[in-house]
Amino acid sequence: MKTNRLLFFAFCAITIIHAQQIPPVTNGWVLFSRVKFSSELFKELNEYFLVPQFDDGIRKYENEEILIKGHYLPVDTGTKNSVIISKVPYAACFFCGGAGPESVAEVQFETEHPRFKPDQVIQVSGKLVLNKKDVNHMNFILKEARLVP
Repeated sequence: MKTNRLLFFAFCAITIIHAQQIPPVTNGWVLFSRVKFSSELFKELNEYFLVPQFDDGIRKYENEEILIKGHYLPVDTGTKNSVIISKVPYAACFFCGGAGPESVAEVQFETEHPRFKPDQVIQVSGKLVLNKKDVNHMNFILKEARLVP
């Protein structure tokens, strides 16, 4: 009888843990598109920026592995291991063509990244970091990223 109860409790615990796991994100752009932005004045810079309003729906994915496929943008990030990728080509991107901040992400590779051509489509996987206030970085950052074939 004790063995049956023990097995029952173990089964319940495993079921609860499994039910709480977050499903993997295989298209980060869909996740990013759900984020709302509002204009906010950064007094120290005397400039307005679009600031994300991260809700619990996206916060639960912070530090989780996500996958995005996008166009490499030739933007100098100041480091050898990070790049910016965009959901849309360079001519239509956030910096040049009017797309929103939800359409770009900063990718911080584990090591120095290979050279990419402008608009080259790459697919990467990394741990999501949400950035609300640091205007020197994108709102969506993939850390410990690696190329995915």
